[in-house]
Order: sequence, then structure tokens, then C-alpha cells
Amino acid sequence: MFTIIDIETCGGKFTYPNGRITEICVLVHDGLSVVEKFTSLVNPECTITPIYTNITGITNEMVRDAPKFHQIAKHIHRLTDNKIFVAHNVSFDYNFVKGEYASMGFNFEREKLCTVQLSRKLLPGHDSYSLGNLCKDLGIQNNARHRAEGDALATAQLFDLLLQRKAMKK
Repeated sequence: MFTIIDIETCGGKFTYPNGRITEICVLVHDGLSVVEKFTSLVNPECTITPIYTNITGITNEMVRDAPKFHQIAKHIHRLTDNKIFVAHNVSFDYNFVKGEYASMGFNFEREKLCTVQLSRKLLPGHDSYSLGNLCKDLGIQNNARHRAEGDALATAQLFDLLLQRKAMKK
């Protein structure tokens, strides 16, 4: 079992209290398809600067009444428990989620899988392995780029393609 995760943030790296998650999407994937989805804006308890609003479209007003991470942490823990944490550039997403749990005094440990690394191995020859460029090259639609659910769903489609490609190489 896998969880395909994408987050949006108000910082380039997790730094409590200023570089925090502003949106998260967790897709539970059984190896064949997505079987469960959770998406939420997250109140980062800090100001989202214009640079991050310009990237994601997420404003301070949008997250004002959103749950704080600690209010959704138990649900995210349940969704990801005993599953492989999958993301495009997994270290970024994983370190933010791990940092959010650490800020509450909890250790978050999951096995990780990076679709960037897997794409480089199974889909050689692309000029860029960014999610946007890979999706364009592979015909994967993403009408909500730089939003957690849009990018997670695109990553899930890429992941399905990578699983098929890996199965063919056996």
C-alpha cells in the first residue's frame, strides 16, 4: 500500500514557526488505483508571503479558518500508517510532514519512494523531470498545478504509469 502525498507550503523548507504546510492531499493507493483521498487547506499559524501566494494561489484569507496541522495530524497518521510515502521529489514533502509532527513532539517515520528518481530510471531521456514537464511530455492532465490535490492526482497518474513500466521490465 502507498500514500501519494503533495503539499503546498509557505516556505522553501520546514522551519517552525515560519515555513509550514498550507495545503495537503493524501491519496491512498493500493498498487492498482487510488482508493481513498483526503485534501485540506492548513492554517500554517504564520503569514503566507506574496511569493508563495503567487505560486499556489493560497492566501492568508483562505487558510484563516482552515484546521491547524495538529487538528488533522491523527487522520494523516492513520492514512499513512504502514504505507510507503510517495511524492514527486519526496524529500521536500516528507521533510515538511516530518517537521510538522516533530513540532508537536512526535516522530514520523515512513518508507519513502520518489517519483522523480523512479521516472529517471524507468523513463530515461526527458529534458526535465519536474512534475509539470513530465506531465506535459506524457499527456497527463493537471488543471490545478501547484495545488496539493491537482499535483497529487497528477503524481498518482505518473505513479500508475511507472508501475506499469516497471512490470513490463520484469
